[in-house]
Amino acid sequence: MRVKICGVTQVSQAQAIAQLGATALGFICATSSPRYVEAARIRQIIDGLSSIETGVVPASSKTSHQWGGQANGQKETQIIDRIIDRVGVFVDASIEHIVSVVAQGHLSAVQLHGQESVEFCSTLQTALQSLQDSAPPDSFHVPIEIIKAFRVRSPETLAAAHRYSQVIDTLLLDAYHPTMMGGTGKTLNWKALQSFQPDCPWLLAGGLNPDNIVEALSQLRPNGVDLSSGVERSPGDKDLDQVERLFEQLKQIQPVRRA
Repeated sequence: MRVKICGVTQVSQAQAIAQLGATALGFICATSSPRYVEAARIRQIIDGLSSIETGVVPASSKTSHQWGGQANGQKETQIIDRIIDRVGVFVDASIEHIVSVVAQGHLSAVQLHGQESVEFCSTLQTALQSLQDSAPPDSFHVPIEIIKAFRVRSPETLAAAHRYSQVIDTLLLDAYHPTMMGGTGKTLNWKALQSFQPDCPWLLAGGLNPDNIVEALSQLRPNGVDLSSGVERSPGDKDLDQVERLFEQLKQIQPVRRA
């Protein structure tokens, strides 16, 4: 199962979250969000993340660091055995802006969290492919993924989501809020989603935390989960003890798939 921790803003926390087991990290690229990070800062975080990924730093160069001053104590930096997905989250941004941030931040995925149309996603798909084709070799490990988020307000939202399956790679279902695009802490009606079977992989979001993740996944079988406020002390400041608890809870269900 994919596990994405969204709203990351700090290098040390990104490294720790990856070491704890996350398969993806999300960076908010919408300036209206309290978790917003600019492209240059995203690149700094990703460069720090690259330093602990397989084959980048030899084991002899491991150092110790404190995880955010929390009760975790002194932890040894671990070299992880996989490449972490780096997801930029955009809200009704232009294609030019998205492509620019992907290039500057060296992102591996784009999450669209606004009112983007099927046509927009198709055009973006072409633009991202052109970016990869023109980039130096090994700039991108895999094709750039497009994740389309839907804030579920009614059954009609789920019906609309199905129409995107040919122009995106992954769907994400989040809770609806009239003014906030994400990170609301509100949960979805999980029972109402039990018949949701899209033609592509999908991620469950919306108010997930270590206390309710087992219940959510006992009712649903998404391809992954996405958490933000449920593992935070404040917007953009992740609670690493809560992240650790999350992965302990997930072990009750199944081993987290390294992807």
